Amino acid sequence: MTPDPGRAVPGYRVEPLRDPEAVGEDEALVEALREQIRRDGPITFAQFMARVLYEPGHGYYRRVEPGPGPAGDFITAPEAHPIFGAAAGRLVAQAWEALGRPAPFTVTEPGAGTGALAAGLVAGLRDDGSPLLPVLRYRPVEVEEARLQALRARLAADGLDDVLVDAPAPAAPREAGAVIANEVLDALPVHRVVGRAGGPRELLVGLDAQGDFRSVEAEPSTPELAARLEAEGVTLADGQVTEVCLAVDAWLESATRHLARGIVVLIDYADEPAALHGPARPTGTLRAFARHAVGADPFRHVGRQDLTATVDLAAVRSAAARAGLTPLGETTAAELMAAAGDDLPGRYLRRPGASLQDALTLRSALARLLDPRGLGGFRVLAFGREMPSGAQLGGLRRLRRPREGAI
Repeated sequence: MTPDPGRAVPGYRVEPLRDPEAVGEDEALVEALREQIRRDGPITFAQFMARVLYEPGHGYYRRVEPGPGPAGDFITAPEAHPIFGAAAGRLVAQAWEALGRPAPFTVTEPGAGTGALAAGLVAGLRDDGSPLLPVLRYRPVEVEEARLQALRARLAADGLDDVLVDAPAPAAPREAGAVIANEVLDALPVHRVVGRAGGPRELLVGLDAQGDFRSVEAEPSTPELAARLEAEGVTLADGQVTEVCLAVDAWLESATRHLARGIVVLIDYADEPAALHGPARPTGTLRAFARHAVGADPFRHVGRQDLTATVDLAAVRSAAARAGLTPLGETTAAELMAAAGDDLPGRYLRRPGASLQDALTLRSALARLLDPRGLGGFRVLAFGREMPSGAQLGGLRRLRRPREGAI
């Protein structure tokens, strides 16, 4: 696959920091996948993606090394600067106020990664003197325990670890709080589909004569693929490739089942179906990231590179409705930042010991976070459960309307 021509690719630096070829691949995982295909025949790309990203001990997100950050493979908004987490924290605090200030109030973050969002959010509430902070509980969720240990150490170093919750979320809706997920949906496994005159077919993962992974065209593994495209009014041109994520429903239901009342905030690069599956993207949106370089081949660097696809906004809205969530509003990352208040940047510049380098770092981060063609163009979707009717959250207020479109 190749990235969209002429489009900014979100969350990575244009200049390579280190040689992406040096990441290699997880040889044990490669051989395990080959054995599965030899034994059972070609597998769906969703099965392949699930294993290369989440296979215990081998998948990309099961490594101890973090993916986001300057030393990793890509930059996310929270990694760009703590100011993004602070802006998200103000939105969460507004939801808490609208709910009548319940105590405790638990923020659950699936895919918490390095803890950058948690650190920025909690520190931002502290700097605001927010009345939410004394009743705040923060539950980071990660598939790899070693990453959680590093996250706890990061927050402890900043004196923020007293809010952390170690207990898993309850299986029943018992908590008041928030669920916030930044760049999680784009890493859910996707099926690859190709348009044909007789209807869509699926691109499976098989092996060539040398034992290398290759795409194999076949009948769809499930009628849900054609049903999703039909429901969204999408007709693929002959030979056009796209991705369909069927995992979003189960993920959203699981991530929010503990929430009795509160807000769900999803932040990701996303687009409407007409654009996502349209002629401007004839090869789809699947991307691979390694060491801040975007790759075109999902079959290389197995277990050592990230795989992502642009999120289908309509699919997320439908999944939210089925999970019993009601829409509160949609905005962009840039708009979220702008709505947070003009005082926020000055806070970081006026801190004791703030240097010229701190100011330059903030300026560089704001350029990324406010750019609608980059991180600023990320979509922010907010849903509620048992939120007061007519609740208006200032963080979702649109202050300006740049040209939108996912990246």
